[in-house]
Amino acid sequence: MSIPWRNTAERFGGIAQLFHWAIVALIITQFVLASFMDDLPLKQKIATINWHKWLGMTVLMLAVLRVLWRLTSTVPPLPSITPAWQRLAAHGSHTLLYALIFLQPLSGWLMSSARNFPVSWFGLFTFPDLISPDRKLYERLHDIHEISATALLIVAVVHALAALKHHFYDRDNVLRRMLPVRLK
Repeated sequence: MSIPWRNTAERFGGIAQLFHWAIVALIITQFVLASFMDDLPLKQKIATINWHKWLGMTVLMLAVLRVLWRLTSTVPPLPSITPAWQRLAAHGSHTLLYALIFLQPLSGWLMSSARNFPVSWFGLFTFPDLISPDRKLYERLHDIHEISATALLIVAVVHALAALKHHFYDRDNVLRRMLPVRLK
């Protein structure tokens, strides 16, 4: 059975799923890269940092497209029996996820600008510096980048656990509607 490209009232379509899972995969990759790049020899560290920047800017571009898609598409509603507090929590966690998904690459881009390090996209083009070089500002932005990465990890794990709770405990369609494969 093929997946419709557009969202329906019952499930997210292929485009929304593609944005969701591509961003998930890239963010996981970013965490892996960030977890070991500081311990690498200088040449490998620079190459890994470049990959981290390239993938971070890819996340930013996909996030922009994802928000535009979401604003112009049907969003399948939560099951009607979902309590009001869970609806509020879902809305709040999605808003926080989006904010953090934007904050991470933007803080990294600002951080690079503050150190006068260029940010390119796979060497195809270079993004403009957003601010002038400033070492103290770089250090603050670095802290923001690390703290928001931790926050993103926590909120993403809670999001995933909530989806699993819906699937295994509530036995509703919340998880299945974002999966490209059909689960029973």
